[in-house]
Amino acid sequence: MARVTVEDCIDKVENRFELVLIAAHRARMISSGSPLTIDRDNDKNPVVALREIAEQTVSPEDMKEDLIHSLQKFVEVDEPEADAVPVVPSAGQQQVTQVNAVDDGAVEFDRMSEEDLLRGLEGLVPPERTDDV
Repeated sequence: MARVTVEDCIDKVENRFELVLIAAHRARMISSGSPLTIDRDNDKNPVVALREIAEQTVSPEDMKEDLIHSLQKFVEVDEPEADAVPVVPSAGQQQVTQVNAVDDGAVEFDRMSEEDLLRGLEGLVPPERTDDV
């Protein structure tokens, strides 16, 4: 069997640079023990990876997703957000926002006027500045 070339793979992966990244990732997977989907025929791992892409025994899209996942340092997990966060009033300040639970499970919010908001902002004290910066 003849060796695979980039021209055999270019119709499966249109971008040559992406093809190199995907094939290199697959070759690393093969060297780490991933099972082969074709016969090796005494070929090295990069050639086997290109042949797998050319014969479509591995999906380039799956390989691309796997490559992206392997390069990620931090994987963001979707967590549900809290429905309502209760406001903790500071000392001497009346509670302006209140959450009332209705019998049917719906949450109802009281409105805060602009004057109440400005009064609350005026009562805030900036943190003390330190020279440790």
